[in-house]
Amino acid sequence: MNINSDKAPAPLGLYPHAKRVGDLLFLSGIGPREKDSKKIPGVELDENGNIISHDIAAQCHSVFKNVKNVLEASGSSWDKIIDVTVFLTDIKNDFPVYNKLWAEYFKDNPPCRTTIEINCLPTPIAIELKVVASV
Repeated sequence: MNINSDKAPAPLGLYPHAKRVGDLLFLSGIGPREKDSKKIPGVELDENGNIISHDIAAQCHSVFKNVKNVLEASGSSWDKIIDVTVFLTDIKNDFPVYNKLWAEYFKDNPPCRTTIEINCLPTPIAIELKVVASV
């Protein structure tokens, strides 16, 4: 069953926010973009849309909020996250802040996690999460 949340930014392509299969929920990649806008918290772009600078803390808070909204729309919750794949575009500089915030958001029973650096994401964001949760 495909699921979309009216509290999260619309997907950029032809895919749902999440898909439920049995008691598992698979979220599509979710970034920090704000709902109903193209605004990305903490990012500064040049006139060509290239990233000049970004605030990874602002993007982390926003992406965690978007994930939470999709989980809740899907009948799940933050504490039911099983596994997260995290994509960062600047792991050397952003990992320490992201890792600190991760510890704040997942104080009890943290999920499995894989964090990888990639060259770029489809929009000018610095972080994207791919989440698996139970329902």
